Amino acid sequence: MTDWKNPPKLFIPGPVHVLPEVLEQLSRPTLGHRGKEYSQLHSETVGMLKEILYTQQNVFLSTSSASGVWEGSILNGVKMDETVLCTMCGAFSDKYADVARACGRQVEELKVEWGQAITPEMVDKKLAEGKYAAVTMVYNETSTGLTNPVYEISEMLRDKYPDILIFVDAVSGMVGLPLHFDQLGWDVVFASVQKAFAIPPGLAVFAVSNRLMEKSKTVPNRGYYFDFQQFAKSDAKNQTPTTPVIPHIMALHYQCGRLLKEGMENVWERHKKMAEFVRGWAKENFALFAPEPYASNTLTAVKNTREIKVGEVIKALQEKHNTVFGNGYGKIKDLTFRIAHMGDITLDDLKELLGWIDDELK
Repeated sequence: MTDWKNPPKLFIPGPVHVLPEVLEQLSRPTLGHRGKEYSQLHSETVGMLKEILYTQQNVFLSTSSASGVWEGSILNGVKMDETVLCTMCGAFSDKYADVARACGRQVEELKVEWGQAITPEMVDKKLAEGKYAAVTMVYNETSTGLTNPVYEISEMLRDKYPDILIFVDAVSGMVGLPLHFDQLGWDVVFASVQKAFAIPPGLAVFAVSNRLMEKSKTVPNRGYYFDFQQFAKSDAKNQTPTTPVIPHIMALHYQCGRLLKEGMENVWERHKKMAEFVRGWAKENFALFAPEPYASNTLTAVKNTREIKVGEVIKALQEKHNTVFGNGYGKIKDLTFRIAHMGDITLDDLKELLGWIDDELK
């Protein structure tokens, strides 16, 4: 039976560890979501998110997981007779393609083996073959611990294919990795708050370009819950189209203030230092699953070269230290294991965790 008063400390790739003071934000008195108090909370939170994402365009809040914005991006940005190119390098980039097909859109795949990166050259070669309305990318593939070179891909797209819309899943990348939305020329980017924002799950953040908002007006059958036009109408009044998860937005407001006080360059550097420490341990004891030039700064997927029984080590750490790290995902379960180093996890936390894993390996 889980002891809810003493939950395990999480080093899984999400939800990640949440600080007590963040949890306190969830217990503040609630607000009417159509009242002026909520509108002020909404306005301030969105304003800070625009600073964090380096954008002067549209930022919206959705009471959902980020998976909903997979669907929203396709329904708002790709017409039924258009084709979307889905770049696929792991479980979640694969699922983005599944969602596009589930929305009835025509999908072309650019697929590599799990653990390999999508490169600008690959995308360029594929786009030269046909006519595409949009391309989907995953910034940071949570299943494999790999960061795609999205800045380089985006530069190529701006130079050679400026009319193609760019949709980016940044679920385990936003906040922990550099993200300059306007500079990159992206049209949608989205994340859930249970990753590097270090808030319990239940809320998604997404930015949308002005040009996609204009195209969205011309796309029929955009659905209801993720109709970007409705988000824009509500946001003009500092509200959301449907009832928002107000406690989470209070926590997001709190975390945004902390991030801006630290400074985003410093936040990214902090994540990089934690990643370098974990990668050093992984290389000394095992190996990295992703090629090091593409290894993620928010989570590390460790290649289980010693063929340890990952589930047994995870169980031992939970029983002895009330701490949990992540097994591999999907088809690479037990072949890899994953350690998150994002959000409010610290270098000291990681040193303690890896020391406990070392004890078990002995």
